[in-house]
Amino acid sequence: MSARVRVGIVGGGIAGVGLALGLKDHAHLDVTLFESARAFGEIGAGVSFGANAVRAIAGLGMGDAYAALADRTPAPWDDVWFEWRHGDDTRLLGTSRAPGVGQSSVHRADFLDALATRLPLSMTQFNRRATHVEQTEDSARVRFADGTDHEADIVIASDGIKSSLRDDVLRGLGHVPVAPRFTGTCAYRGMIESDRLRRAFEAVGVDTHLVDVPQMILGLDAHILTFPVKQGRLINVVAFVSDRSDSDPQWPAGHSWVREASRREMLEAFAHWGVAARTLLACIDAPTHWALHELAQLPGYVHGRLALIGDAAHAMLPHQGAGAGQGLEDAYFLARLLADPAIARGNLPGLLAAYDAIRRPRACRVQQTSWEAGELYELRDPAAGRDDALLGATLETRFDWIWQHDLDADVAAAHAQLRRASVV
Repeated sequence: MSARVRVGIVGGGIAGVGLALGLKDHAHLDVTLFESARAFGEIGAGVSFGANAVRAIAGLGMGDAYAALADRTPAPWDDVWFEWRHGDDTRLLGTSRAPGVGQSSVHRADFLDALATRLPLSMTQFNRRATHVEQTEDSARVRFADGTDHEADIVIASDGIKSSLRDDVLRGLGHVPVAPRFTGTCAYRGMIESDRLRRAFEAVGVDTHLVDVPQMILGLDAHILTFPVKQGRLINVVAFVSDRSDSDPQWPAGHSWVREASRREMLEAFAHWGVAARTLLACIDAPTHWALHELAQLPGYVHGRLALIGDAAHAMLPHQGAGAGQGLEDAYFLARLLADPAIARGNLPGLLAAYDAIRRPRACRVQQTSWEAGELYELRDPAAGRDDALLGATLETRFDWIWQHDLDADVAAAHAQLRRASVV
């Protein structure tokens, strides 16, 4: 047997761990996952996945772990992704449906914990903060902050929006480094016990249906989403507020992107909203405040034997619930190609080039439309404006192209590209 193909994965978030799980059982691969922290961990609360992401999860061998944790909209609303409502009076604008999936969500940290337990202990190294990658024609060497290094045949950087390896790719391609940029949008996040919210709604005469079904409540320059986590015991709430007074907003240097906030501060931001929204937010005792950053669309995800996946490549606004899903699509794509011993041993730079050619246009489009979705939700989209009928119709159908994407067709296209390259 030829030497095993050495795959180094830098970053132990959902995309990195997902890729490692997708590769761990192939005898021709030698996979090592490096995580900068002392243990796997995620910040944040609930994360939702569209039908495309759920298929990728299953294809990476994580379907059982996900099914054991995932929440679904209860019957008879099983297929509902979100109901769309106005913030002033919660009148219904429309309903987005994802047949067979609905609003599928988990608590982010719980999901990562469940995945991490499925990784062999020997596959992961903690306290390894990567600083850069050095390449030769035949290998890539990851350098770490502690002075150590690791040689691999390819390195996959899944180290998030603040990636330490992204600049290596961009400089290698002849481009200037790209830093995360503040979007002008901030979000208040919190969890509410569903029984408590139900009682609060009943007390002010708000339909408790809004507890049972995921909601997206829209207003000028702000919107609120809710969906269940922890098997419906908790309601995850995210309340977005956008400051559009500056076309190039800047987040103060050195300030944390996440901080504790007071309930009073949050309620003041939504003081002019209707009773349902204000009652909902009043049930959050200790909100956190998040400054939302994103990446510009990158000119390339790959340089030689180094590739970016997940937020390291395409961190985006969360307005389509698609960011984590794009990372999982990256992982699925690479796992399917690397699972073929002939491809893995034959042309690793070509394999990564196919990843860039096929995955990057889709991820960039999801980035762009995630920004556009925020404009729509916050009543700034010039096409929909404030026409309720047009807005509702647009919201009901705009996600289909994301959810129904054929991941296996992408893999087949990569195989075809590699075959063409081999005969040139």
